[in-house]
Amino acid sequence: MESVSTISTMMDPARDLTLEAAQAIGLTKTLKAGSSSRTIPFAKMKALLDSRSDRDIIDGLRRVVGMIYMNKPCLPYFSSVVKNVANPNVEVKKLVYIYLLHYAESDPDLALLSVNAIQKSLTDQNPQIRAMALRTMAGMRVPVISQIVSLAIKRGIADLSPLVRKAAALAIPKCYQLDPNSLPQLIEYLSTLLGDKQYSVVGPAVQTFLQICPDRIDLIHKYYRGLVKKLVDMDEWSQLATMRLLLVYARKCFPRKKQKVTKVNKAGFYDDEADETEETEDYIDVIDSDLNSFLKSCQLLLENRNSAIVVSASCCLLYLGTPDHIKDTVGPLIALLRGPQETQQVVLPNIVLIALKHPQLFVPYTTRFLINTEDIPQIWRLKMELLTLIFPHANKQLRYLILNEFESFAYSTDNEQVQESVRAIGRCAQSDVWSSSRCFKVLLNQITSFDNVLVSEVLTVLRHLIQRDPETHRKTIVRLARNLDKTTSPEARATIIWLVGEFAGLDCDNNIAPDVLRILTKGFAEESEEAKQQIVLLAAKVYLQYLQEKERANSESRLSQSYDGNSSDVASTEEHQLYAGDQIPKIWTYLQALVRYDVSYDLRDRARLFRALLSNPASTQLASLLISAPKPVPHTPSPSENRQNLTLGSSTVVLGRDSAGNNGLPGYTSLPDWVEAGHEPDPKLRDENDTLKDEYVSQANRATNIAASKRLDEAIKGQGLENTVKQGTSANKGKTLDDWLEESEDDEEDEEDEGSEEASTEEGTESGEEESGSEEEETDDDGDDQNRGLIKAS
Repeated sequence: MESVSTISTMMDPARDLTLEAAQAIGLTKTLKAGSSSRTIPFAKMKALLDSRSDRDIIDGLRRVVGMIYMNKPCLPYFSSVVKNVANPNVEVKKLVYIYLLHYAESDPDLALLSVNAIQKSLTDQNPQIRAMALRTMAGMRVPVISQIVSLAIKRGIADLSPLVRKAAALAIPKCYQLDPNSLPQLIEYLSTLLGDKQYSVVGPAVQTFLQICPDRIDLIHKYYRGLVKKLVDMDEWSQLATMRLLLVYARKCFPRKKQKVTKVNKAGFYDDEADETEETEDYIDVIDSDLNSFLKSCQLLLENRNSAIVVSASCCLLYLGTPDHIKDTVGPLIALLRGPQETQQVVLPNIVLIALKHPQLFVPYTTRFLINTEDIPQIWRLKMELLTLIFPHANKQLRYLILNEFESFAYSTDNEQVQESVRAIGRCAQSDVWSSSRCFKVLLNQITSFDNVLVSEVLTVLRHLIQRDPETHRKTIVRLARNLDKTTSPEARATIIWLVGEFAGLDCDNNIAPDVLRILTKGFAEESEEAKQQIVLLAAKVYLQYLQEKERANSESRLSQSYDGNSSDVASTEEHQLYAGDQIPKIWTYLQALVRYDVSYDLRDRARLFRALLSNPASTQLASLLISAPKPVPHTPSPSENRQNLTLGSSTVVLGRDSAGNNGLPGYTSLPDWVEAGHEPDPKLRDENDTLKDEYVSQANRATNIAASKRLDEAIKGQGLENTVKQGTSANKGKTLDDWLEESEDDEEDEEDEGSEEASTEEGTESGEEESGSEEEETDDDGDDQNRGLIKAS
């Protein structure tokens, strides 16, 4: 077996031959990637750039451009590169232009030397060179040449090549950055480009419009219909810009109209008999014809392979269309979930945004949102949220499927999945009473977990569910109180103590609150601050209930004494016997003493407040309002509720307000409101440019569609023969049929006379020709005889 060095020496000549062959056909960019990255001395590089051989110049320029993209300093080669700008080789021009775009701003004085050569390239026969020269001149970022760039753009918009006009459209924002004072002139150029017949030019013009003057909606009126027709044929970037522009235009120029639905009670028996109709209280949206044409174009774009275009088209249909249009967007958006995870991360927040308003549309696609093992946290969180939004609108079978999905993840080893599944089960339970019992079973099984965070999350969800219907969950509170000895999480213990104090008093016969307070008071010093606060609150509620029962018993005893006539001494004796064995006042006093020496300022202040409220028995009503006031039923919102008012398809929707801020990312703008009816622009403004209706029809086809009589009238008007034609028609108006027949007979006789004269003249000419021919023959015979005589004489 041969060594590696021997094989490499054999491959070097083959590599050189490959490079030469590739250089001959202009494909050295990929094959010489390794050699371009090698650094060579400055003198050798300069020699390559100053060479007279195009091959060496191209080699040097490629090395310089490679150094640019590797962030290596290339400014010392500026003079050597710029002097090659007048080289007629196209490859050299491209590389020099790339260099100028990067370093013209670093040395403006030296870059001005190349402006004349670039201006000459604007008149080159090759449209690619003209477009490239225009892009380079606009991208040099030298403010001195702003007027020259403006003139180059003016020449570019009148160029016959759409490639050059496209370059002119993209050069307008760069010229505006060089000289903002040239905006009025640039807007005139832009208006011309917006009315171009080539969709490849109109798309960049729309992008330019959104950059320099997005508020000038008045420029779009006469080009609106042309933009709608060209939308489907544009490139992807242009389609995104055009849909964004037309979305804003539609909200500002088309009012939202509604119409009452008419109901046909009885159809007419005959065709000419009118139907009996009746107006109902229901309303439907009425869409303008121009807006409807734009919505139809957006429906066609839903089949595009680019996910950004599908989302943008869905945005237009969502904010401009009817519910039927929104239904059309669901399928294409769900189909995008088959793509890579990056696409899913962008599409899923937009699907959630639609599902927040129209969750019933996604019920048929429930199985598409089941979690896969390969899903990253950003994806499976959104899928869980979608399943909770769909859950209230799904049938019984799908609800079982969704709960089984959440229950399986509730026993997962991933704590994040467990927490999210618990929250999802809670949202499902609060939206559907039928499944709340099963959700409770799943949640109660998680209380014995050793994960404190999980237990606190479960108890928070249970607290919300119990608050919704406390009467049916009395046994649940008792079960939670039994788990206090096993629960170590401070938040979980605080939640259980609050539930006992809030709802244990509902069942007077089985009130466990005093016993729970007695047990908790023993280990009060070892509890966390959160648990201590809830213990003090529990003690205040229990003591308040004790005072209320005591006052109720006293009032009942007074009533009985008034009826029986007993003395007050007997009542006081019975009262003393009734409450002599009660331990609640002692526990309250003992707990107040413990809190008095606690290190927490907040806890001591709470204890003083409760002691002041409960020290006077006459103020029990005020204490009841403060301590035992009814609490509002909590409702856990969907995690994406903060996305609800954002615009579909924006980056802020993907990140959410938590990451992007309340006002969204920089550059985010919300959609404008619908224009009010009567304040919209005149619809006739969109009819000014009638040529846009037939822009894809050639002149020959348009001529064939015009009647022959109309073309004859236009020809007569063009030659100025209207009066002559009118005189001829007026002279013939008084003639009868006999007059017309006599004129036809006279014309026939005149034609016969002319025919006889022509025949006689033809006979005369023929006889003359015969006579002349005989004379010529005689002269020829005489000539022959004379020739023969000369021959004999000789």
